[in-house]
Amino acid sequence: MVLKELELTSFRLHTKTVLKFSDKLNYIVGGNGQGKTTILEAIYYLCTTKNLNQALDKEVVTFNKDDFEVKGLFKEKVENKVQLLFSKETNKKNTSLNEKTVSKASDLIGKFPVVTLIQLDHAITMGSPAERRKFVDSVISQSSDTYLKTLIDYNRILKQRSQLLSEIRESYSKSLMMQLDSWTELLVKNGAYLIKQRIDFCYEFKEYLKSSYEKIMGDKETPGIEYLFFSSNNEQIEKKFFDLLNEERDNEIRRAANLIGPHRDDFLFTVNGMELRKYGSQGQHKTFQIALRFGEFFFIKDKKGITPVFLMDDVFGELDTYRAQKISEYLREIGQAFITMTDFGRLEKLYTGNGNLIIKVDNGIVSYEQL
Repeated sequence: MVLKELELTSFRLHTKTVLKFSDKLNYIVGGNGQGKTTILEAIYYLCTTKNLNQALDKEVVTFNKDDFEVKGLFKEKVENKVQLLFSKETNKKNTSLNEKTVSKASDLIGKFPVVTLIQLDHAITMGSPAERRKFVDSVISQSSDTYLKTLIDYNRILKQRSQLLSEIRESYSKSLMMQLDSWTELLVKNGAYLIKQRIDFCYEFKEYLKSSYEKIMGDKETPGIEYLFFSSNNEQIEKKFFDLLNEERDNEIRRAANLIGPHRDDFLFTVNGMELRKYGSQGQHKTFQIALRFGEFFFIKDKKGITPVFLMDDVFGELDTYRAQKISEYLREIGQAFITMTDFGRLEKLYTGNGNLIIKVDNGIVSYEQL
């Protein structure tokens, strides 16, 4: 899959910008605050309906404007036109695919898979368990509609069950306890499915992770990924889940919180068998984050049979020359990618083969230079 065209209207600095992209590497070059990352932000909106850097939608609208619009033309076997319009007045987004309204954001997830390598990725290896769960859930969700639907249902169940636990804490009744039993059954059924899929994912993904890491560091270091959940026996997950919930019932009611389940689990990242979060160097963390994203790219590509959109935001500015060159060489295997850079001079050290494109951005105005 490739993104052929992008049109931005009242989108940050881009009052009216139309871009045409190379099917290969697109280097988006400009100073800080000139609108280059905004282009990645717009692409991410088209693929997910969400903001790349977790900004509020209203913050994206050009000053003194009431709404923004993003249009894109994707091509796989056929062309697909995606349009997203946000209104400050209603604080709502409306998305359409080939001029037909997309009723739910989840209906778009996975249709145009996207992989991002951005500054916030440091949280995956260095941050809380929630960041690692978010990464894994995103990869599987883009690969499996069933997983995405189950994850949405599970989160809805968590919300309902939490509210019910709060009601029981305030006013205990047999009726409420019967409702709790029903929600617990749903929690276990959906949660056990998520756990099993995560187990399978880690088993498969570790090979993609290892391959990507070797492309950057050779065979000097071996990365690993392990899923940490409450049971050591895969076939007994549901039973163990029920047993733990029964043991924690009083505690859950007292705290009005869901204390057991995949929403509490973590993933262990290792290098040469050592826990990355505790013992990894800054360079190892950065290499691991990059390997995770390249692994994600090829995992989704194999699972979906669709080449994802690859977005890289100012990654090369943080890397030493060796890693930058290795990653640049690796990009040859990607196909189309969008790479923002502030330092135009570093292009001399990167892969700039025929067909690649330089897009210069200056205060929301773009110009092109073919390589």
